[in-house]
Amino acid sequence: QPLDLDLPERQIVLDDEGNVRSVAFKERLDAHRLIEEFMVLANVAAAETLGAKRQPLLYRVHEEPAPEKLEALRETAQSAGLTLAKGQVLKTAHLNRLLHAAQDTDHDELINMATLRSMTQAYYSPENFSHFGLALKAYAHFTSPIRRYSDLIVHRALISAHGWADDGLSTDEIDRLDATAQHISETERRSMTAERDTTDRYLAAYLSERVGTELTGRISGVQRFGAFVKLDETGADGLIPVRSIGSEFFHFDGDTQTLMGSETGLTIALGQKVTVRLSEAVPVTGGLILDLLEVDGDGVPSAPPRKRGKPVRRKPSKARKKSAKSKRKVTRVRR
Repeated sequence: QPLDLDLPERQIVLDDEGNVRSVAFKERLDAHRLIEEFMVLANVAAAETLGAKRQPLLYRVHEEPAPEKLEALRETAQSAGLTLAKGQVLKTAHLNRLLHAAQDTDHDELINMATLRSMTQAYYSPENFSHFGLALKAYAHFTSPIRRYSDLIVHRALISAHGWADDGLSTDEIDRLDATAQHISETERRSMTAERDTTDRYLAAYLSERVGTELTGRISGVQRFGAFVKLDETGADGLIPVRSIGSEFFHFDGDTQTLMGSETGLTIALGQKVTVRLSEAVPVTGGLILDLLEVDGDGVPSAPPRKRGKPVRRKPSKARKKSAKSKRKVTRVRR
């Protein structure tokens, strides 16, 4: 069974001057799923047909998650009170059980995002290493809403395999399949990065007019330097710097992915519902800085002010005493 991720697609609507007019999430209907299934079946048919005819082509390859990524997903699931079994050959069915357990809970989006992040990036290759996410032994890009160069390679391969015309894959193109696969895999990654950065910049520009307003979201990541929040209304990602939470020190636990205040015991963990104030929005970088106001409906407690007084004078260590004694001896001799 294919991996059943449920991540809504964001839609940014611009006006005639290129300014963001609105941000919404596209509704995914059964009709969309039906068309997606038809496309996958067509891609599989093309890959299997060319494979049976031993015709060179470009496969779409998706390898299983790396062990360290899988362990990170397991820790995220554990922090949400869910489990992902160890000690077995990973299959998409195991991940789907985790996704199903998180469905309609406060951790639904968190587990979907964490599962997506655990995946390796798909790429093109003349060698068939299967497709983990779709649970398919052979897969190629033959059809898509937007025509890709990989689709054209497969089209030419089909022309050559069936002898339909003279404009199939040439010998020179077959010899360059490795280089072509690497090139279009790299350009795909650059395109995805550009798309993500563009979206971040549009969202920051859209929210820059709302600096100072309160927004809701969920903790989507925790690091030593702060916590990331995915905002409910726009899906934008912002950072709560740990230095802005209070005057107390926050302990970071990498295993549980939490931050805990040393004075108040305030704990910031994955999946928590938070209310934040938008402190800064920078369209040039796409960055959002947030101030934490509430965690799971409770106001953020203020830590007692740190006591300020004269610095405690430390006693000199034995090494320093010995050094000072030696200096006195040297001084006496020189005199």
